[in-house]
Amino acid sequence: MEPTLLDNYARMIDHTNLHADATSADMQKLCQEAKDYHFKMVAINQVQSQLCAQELIHTDIHVGAAIAFPLGQTSIAAKAFEVQDAIQNGATEIDYVINLTQAKAHNWAYLTKEMQTIVAICRQHEVISKVIFENCYLTDEEKIALCQIAKEVEPDFIKTSTGFGTGGATVEDVQLMVKHVGEKVQVKAAGGIRDAKTFKAMIAAGATRIGTSSGIAIIEELKKEAGNHTDAFTI
Repeated sequence: MEPTLLDNYARMIDHTNLHADATSADMQKLCQEAKDYHFKMVAINQVQSQLCAQELIHTDIHVGAAIAFPLGQTSIAAKAFEVQDAIQNGATEIDYVINLTQAKAHNWAYLTKEMQTIVAICRQHEVISKVIFENCYLTDEEKIALCQIAKEVEPDFIKTSTGFGTGGATVEDVQLMVKHVGEKVQVKAAGGIRDAKTFKAMIAAGATRIGTSSGIAIIEELKKEAGNHTDAFTI
């Protein structure tokens, strides 16, 4: 494995700390680790957007704000306000959780409007949009219906999970999402991805972004496989 490929792997990782009790020191540590390993993004709760933006200024590492996280049970207007506030405070990516009540009711018109609203705000500000399905609560038919909405609305990514539900990413879900969302929308796998084997399996299934709090352990494992190259992480 070449060093450049190691860096390519690192650039697929959203380095994550979404704990409710995360401190400012924890956020500073997360951002420093993202710089050290050249991760693509830090995934944080919306309220941490400004701090992380300041920590990552003059880098190419994105600030990813989680919206209506982890339940998704807020109105479209509330989610839109959260998105706008996050962007004003420096977020450059948005991961929002869909309204699962409406998904279980098969209210696809509501979910289309929700997705259109959030994606439009992100496009206006040239911010990456990701739609979290939380697949552990959905049937395959419901996942496919959401993929069809995303295929029409075209967010940048659809995402398997928050990591806070009853289950995380699976290879089968990633494959299903890739199959049904089309070529213009990418798939992010998140939740329960803690080692290099699982990481590579998600990529092989078609995921182009991986959300994990185990990014350092995964890259270190890959480095051992590559023969301990260290120059892969130069920013």
